[in-house]
Amino acid sequence: MRPAPALALAALCLLALPAAAAAAAYFGLTGREVLTPFPGLGTAAAPAQAGAHLKQCDLLKLSRRQKQLCRREPGLAETLRDAAHLGLLECQFQFRQERWNCSLEGRTGLLQRGFKETAFLYAVSAAALTHALARACSAGRMERCTCDDSPGLESRQAWQWGVCGDNLKYSTKFLSNFLGPKRGSKDLRARADAHNTHVGIKAVKSGLRTTCKCHGVSGSCAVRTCWKQLSPFRETGQVLKLRYDTAVKVSSATNEALGRLELWAPAKPGGPAKGLAPRPGDLVYMEDSPSFCRPSKYSPGTAGRVCSRDSSCSSLCCGRGYDTQSRMVVFSCHCQVQWCCYVECQQCAQQELVYTCKR
Repeated sequence: MRPAPALALAALCLLALPAAAAAAAYFGLTGREVLTPFPGLGTAAAPAQAGAHLKQCDLLKLSRRQKQLCRREPGLAETLRDAAHLGLLECQFQFRQERWNCSLEGRTGLLQRGFKETAFLYAVSAAALTHALARACSAGRMERCTCDDSPGLESRQAWQWGVCGDNLKYSTKFLSNFLGPKRGSKDLRARADAHNTHVGIKAVKSGLRTTCKCHGVSGSCAVRTCWKQLSPFRETGQVLKLRYDTAVKVSSATNEALGRLELWAPAKPGGPAKGLAPRPGDLVYMEDSPSFCRPSKYSPGTAGRVCSRDSSCSSLCCGRGYDTQSRMVVFSCHCQVQWCCYVECQQCAQQELVYTCKR
């Protein structure tokens, strides 16, 4: 079996969790949960926590070099786990209505192939890691980085005004060092993986915004402080899902001038004989995906999946049909704000039809 590549770190490190904890924490996620990617924000770990930090690094599936970097950087292990959690949540949300729903089951097999889904996993994992590292810097959880170095901002002033920007510059630089050198340029899969990883990082960069805060009498803008802020990761996930929907199938060709392998899309009828190189923002893949209808080493299949009769059951159930069940749903209703400080609601119940794919 081919070993898991280093670029898939964030996609795989969840698999190092104990089975019971992984199942409880991650298998039940739907993407609708309120996500707090950085619980327990604080400064660098206290001496009493040093041993816990080293143990966290040892639990993650990292190369020897990556573990050394992890052990030297308190806060990194927790950030890596946050990144994996963030990427998984977003992947499951974006594919919640599709045959492949980003289940952890079959993840290792997928990462050894060149499917569209593999491309998305590389991109969303790289994006989540980039996002999480930048946020961890601004939250003060990493010892060797702090707020972004926007012109005119000093860290002490930034903290005073509450305008500590997300440090994307440090994040991308650290990520490049952490992932290490790329595999040989003669390896088509290596070039595709590196390309898709870059697409994920680029998607995070494209969401970097300049946010400003005014200071002055009665809210006037006599003084204005600006800083860099990442967009919500949901927006990054939407961008990557669009890239997945328009992913480009590629093969390879040798660039004789540069003496290296390059990615090329197959030639279209009436087009250039060699085809065109994919754009920097395109996700690329090499193999057509399986149907994901039945259990395989890539997914658990779609049997038992909840679907929408009007929009997704036909495709999701792969022509096997679906079962209909009625259940009672209890929810809060007729809510009113009571003086002064609480909301009072009634409990309402209604019948709901649930559709699940047949086996």
